[in-house]
Amino acid sequence: MTQRTTLFIALVALLFGVASCGKKAGSKKPSNVDYYTCTMHPSVKSQDPKGKCPICGMDLVPVMKKDSGSSPSASSPATSGSMQGMAGMPRMKGGGEMKGAQTREFVVPVERQQQIGVTYAAVERKPLRRTIRSVGMVVPDKGRNWQFVSRVDGYVQKLDVKSPGEIVEKGAPLLSIYSPDLLTSEREFVELLRMRDQAKSKEARETPERLIQSTRRRLQLWNVTDAQIAELGKTRNPQENLTLLSPFRGIVQSVPVEQGKGVGIGNMLVEVADLSVVWVWAEFYENELPMLQLGQKIDITTKSYPGEKFEGTVSLINPFLEEAKRTAKVRIDIPNPDFKLRPAMYVNAELAMDMGEGLTIPVSAVMPTGTRSVVFINKGEGKLEPRIVQLGSKYGDSYEVRDGLREGEQVVASANFLIDAESKVQQALNEFEPSPSPNESPLTP
Repeated sequence: MTQRTTLFIALVALLFGVASCGKKAGSKKPSNVDYYTCTMHPSVKSQDPKGKCPICGMDLVPVMKKDSGSSPSASSPATSGSMQGMAGMPRMKGGGEMKGAQTREFVVPVERQQQIGVTYAAVERKPLRRTIRSVGMVVPDKGRNWQFVSRVDGYVQKLDVKSPGEIVEKGAPLLSIYSPDLLTSEREFVELLRMRDQAKSKEARETPERLIQSTRRRLQLWNVTDAQIAELGKTRNPQENLTLLSPFRGIVQSVPVEQGKGVGIGNMLVEVADLSVVWVWAEFYENELPMLQLGQKIDITTKSYPGEKFEGTVSLINPFLEEAKRTAKVRIDIPNPDFKLRPAMYVNAELAMDMGEGLTIPVSAVMPTGTRSVVFINKGEGKLEPRIVQLGSKYGDSYEVRDGLREGEQVVASANFLIDAESKVQQALNEFEPSPSPNESPLTP
């Protein structure tokens, strides 16, 4: 090949290169852009304005030069501070339309939403129920617990109940005590009855009648029942032993005495508990106390009877708090006719209250940004709109919405932070307006 031919080929290649560069002038990187990167993979750097991320396939976004004077929101692809662009976002008052306001919509393709696991939930109006729970312990009702204490000196003649846990019926014998003092008083009572019956005049009967009432009162103080006194008046036969009877159907709680042993005044003989109604002492935190009222019905459950509920009533709220735990004790009365609930048994207390109706969204749909709460609204076809909402109380897995949403709208219920990153990208792209290249003329309408 001659030197002239070689020079001709080089000239033709140079001309084609100039033409090719002229065709790509429109895709030239602007002067204020440093490089292009992916918001999900910041390690990717490219000089191609129309390039794609080789890892996830997303469009690359520009990273501005530090001295370009661009806004901070467009100078970095990081997701931190992504909600700065939402500061001027229009809000809805009372669920009305936003008139005269420019919404900040952005687009995340449906395919991309499926990749990052986006799901939606509808804004629903439904009943609001608040539930508070506590753990408590079963104890006997103090007003239904009876301790028999010896009121005379004597000896335990017979024990009819011998161990704790025995069930006794109302009026059943518990034990018998032999007491010389009691026998003397019974004989005195019988003699006074005989004197009254033999009196010939009304005046003669007044003194025995007065002494009879005094003796009757003494026997009552010694745990002799009215029925036993009436029986003594009929038979006129003093008994050597005093038999103590159970005042109600209950369970023997303790028997500290033994047969044949002597007892004195004040010694405890037997203790019987009526468990047809029991107490539960539960503790509630101080912020839950305003929800409790006397007479409220509350559900009680226990592991001993799975699937079964006992209905209790709030009967006392202790006004004094436990300083360390910040709790107050609440007494719950529970009917227990079958004696299923036993003293010292642990139970769960649950109180559910109807708080009316309201608009609700899932807790997972809310993205907190300090003092504000943001949700993303589904506009269809991949369009999303960030919106600031005012939330009420939390009810289980839902928030009450007081302002900012309408019933029937759909909100993003998962992958909120990934959507937040996408909104940052769209904001950066919207704020970035590259100046025309010197080789390009501005477009005319």
